[in-house]
Amino acid sequence: MTNIDILGFIAAALTTIAFVPQLVKTWQTKSAGDVSLGMLFTFCTGVFLWLLYGIFIQSWPVITANFLTLIFNLLILSLKIRFEKV
Repeated sequence: MTNIDILGFIAAALTTIAFVPQLVKTWQTKSAGDVSLGMLFTFCTGVFLWLLYGIFIQSWPVITANFLTLIFNLLILSLKIRFEKV
């Protein structure tokens, strides 16, 4: 693993875990009213495209970060949809 890969993994970890507090807050409060549905759809689409890009260039930091970020944001999106129907 190169120093560039390590830098990439550190950046990936920080940007990925940034969504954990929002996920926890959404789950605990059973509310995602302050989270924009349009932003979540757009962001998830962009992260999915970054994931594909990482796969094509075979960059594990890009793949790992965007896979986890996509999972976290799809969970937030699903909670938002679920809690708005209540």
